[in-house]
Amino acid sequence: MLERFLGPRRAWRVRRHLRHCKLTLLCLVLTVVVLRGTIGAGKFGTPEQDLKNIRDTFNHYRKRTEPRRFLEESSGRVSATNSYNGFDVTSVMVDEDDGEAEPVRDPAVPYSLGPKISNWDRQRGLWLRRNRGFPNFHRRNKPRVMLVTGSSPKPCENPIGDHYLLKAIKNKIDYCRLHGIEIFYNLALLDSEMSGFWAKLPLIRKLMLSHPEVEFFWWMDSDAMFTDMAFELPWEKYKESNLIIHGWDHMVYGDRNWIGLNTGSFLLRNCQWSLDILDELAPMGPKGKVREEAGKMLTRELKGRPVFEADDQSAMVYLLVTQKEKWAPKVYLESTFYLHGYWGILVDKYEDLMETYHPGFGDQRWPLVTHFVGCKPCLKFGDYPVERCLKQMDRAFNFGDNQILQMYGFIHKDLSSKRVKRIRNESSNPLEIRDEYGLLHPSSKAVKV
Repeated sequence: MLERFLGPRRAWRVRRHLRHCKLTLLCLVLTVVVLRGTIGAGKFGTPEQDLKNIRDTFNHYRKRTEPRRFLEESSGRVSATNSYNGFDVTSVMVDEDDGEAEPVRDPAVPYSLGPKISNWDRQRGLWLRRNRGFPNFHRRNKPRVMLVTGSSPKPCENPIGDHYLLKAIKNKIDYCRLHGIEIFYNLALLDSEMSGFWAKLPLIRKLMLSHPEVEFFWWMDSDAMFTDMAFELPWEKYKESNLIIHGWDHMVYGDRNWIGLNTGSFLLRNCQWSLDILDELAPMGPKGKVREEAGKMLTRELKGRPVFEADDQSAMVYLLVTQKEKWAPKVYLESTFYLHGYWGILVDKYEDLMETYHPGFGDQRWPLVTHFVGCKPCLKFGDYPVERCLKQMDRAFNFGDNQILQMYGFIHKDLSSKRVKRIRNESSNPLEIRDEYGLLHPSSKAVKV
């Protein structure tokens, strides 16, 4: 029959294959019978028992394998918890050790910010002529300005401190956006010896050399906020000045008072004079014995200064009073508006100011800057009660933020509230709206909040 359908040769191959299968099956049956008969029930049981043994063995190895696979897959994880509340953040904030020791400066060699530069004005002038098409943000003959601020590369010691740093940088971004000012936020300690008050010196110097297109660098401490979003600095007034800083001539040059000026907010022109004054200040800044000894000297020389290590503000006052002829002609001590405004005398007046005045003055009627000196929200301890500091920082932020929100038809319910309320209904012709809450812009007339 097979020959009829497959042919003789293919039929023979099929029959041979079937014979091999029968033989193999017979051998398998005989093997099982022999083994069960010779060993007995001591090792093998019924077929059901054999199947159970196979399943138990498979489950045993699976239980041993799965935990190992899970551990291998999760070996790269820092923590198995998904909760931020119970997580130790210090485990991810440890500095990496690259095996290289920090360079140690020879104490016999005076500290320097870098190689001495003596022809920066010429170098910068040539660069500007070669790069006349460099993008700029000049408006109404205003110089190009970069606002510089920053904070520690590590999280705040006080957990809520980072939230207030966020509010402060948001506030600065808003002001810079309105006035066409660039902003640079720094989180890196560029020089380990120049920590604390002094970290701004190497940073500003690096920015000056890296951004020859910028005319003024505006330093502002992280705990200072803009509270007059409409005020524009009187740039024409500073044509002949290289350093603009909040202060009073009689307190600096007459009384030699260490708080005669404030370095929490100042402008420094990008020029050789500025590089020179940074070089002159820097030797008092290295932490350790140098800074401690300089602090003692500043306490002896300046009126009302407590005993503590040298700070850049005291050093600036000392430099101006001891080398007045060299530096004073290019320094503008600004007191006609609040380039720096001490928060303790301003924050309780905000409601009265809102009732009486409007943005755009920058002075006691509507302060340009409110500086929370001594609050130290990023540290564990400050110089003032924590509750008062945090509440007033919220009020200052909301005071400035109202001037931004009103552009979009909202303001805070009150200066202590994070919630906002609508002050203007939506319109199908939004550009034609003209009411007391019109757009607030540096080039437009300031309006009352």
